[in-house]
Amino acid sequence: MSSSLAQSLRSVCAVVAVSFVLSACAGTPQTGAPQSEARAGDPQSTQIAQSDTGQSDGGDAWSDSETDNFGPEPDYNDPLEVPNRMFFAFNEAIDFMVIRPVAVTYRFIVPTGVRNSVRNFLRNLRTPVTLANDLLQGDLERAEATFARFLINSTIGLLGLFDIAADSGYPYHDEDFGQTLGTYGAGEGFYLVLPILGPSSLRDGTGRIVDIFLDPLTYLAPREFGLGRAVATGVDFRARNIEELDALEADSLDFYARIRSLYRQNRVNEINNGAPTGEVPNFSEVPPVAPSGVPGPSTSAVE
Repeated sequence: MSSSLAQSLRSVCAVVAVSFVLSACAGTPQTGAPQSEARAGDPQSTQIAQSDTGQSDGGDAWSDSETDNFGPEPDYNDPLEVPNRMFFAFNEAIDFMVIRPVAVTYRFIVPTGVRNSVRNFLRNLRTPVTLANDLLQGDLERAEATFARFLINSTIGLLGLFDIAADSGYPYHDEDFGQTLGTYGAGEGFYLVLPILGPSSLRDGTGRIVDIFLDPLTYLAPREFGLGRAVATGVDFRARNIEELDALEADSLDFYARIRSLYRQNRVNEINNGAPTGEVPNFSEVPPVAPSGVPGPSTSAVE
């Protein structure tokens, strides 16, 4: 057991070291040609399937996307754009054929109160990862709030089914190792679209691996539990954001480029613990892994 733990710790240290080196090498954005995408501080958006809904109001925050006049993307760094677009299309197809129909059915059948309890339970399971990253970032105030949330919700909140801590002055927040690397100045590296997992980067992809090692359930729960947890998180996120994401796609001339820009801007907001700019749809949550193909946002609105 001790040898296994030591091997895991060595793996974490190796991944952290490699991530800093690669992020430092690849983190400087490259300047490139203008891209057709809106400037918005959007919570991470999903690669979703087709929609026939749109917003034509001239005062709408998304109406500018119809002009195709967004200027250059300051942090254009997408050397793998061709394969990225292929994976993006693949993820959209999976969402259209599987994830969106499941999410629509889930929202139709399951009452709102039950869906909120599912989300609260999933958030509570991720608390140890958030706490570890709070501590790694040296943010003791947020670490204290995270620990208090876990203690209150795991007991009075019945294993996290009810978010009693939020009513007690401990609002929800999420942290991951990609954000932790960002707080220490590690560049994002080049942009990536991962099959099933969606938008990422060299830094954030490395962070996903480290978060697996930081999660106690990696060692305590069977693999099937982790898979079910990931699927439930993605379906819950997708069900909460059907209309917003459909409207985003309908208003985009280049959906891939827009998602890329929104993902990057949202990661900056998360690293700085800042709020979105308000130019984006009010997505309700960020799943750590979204089976629909994309991580979600960091706000926590309840339906």
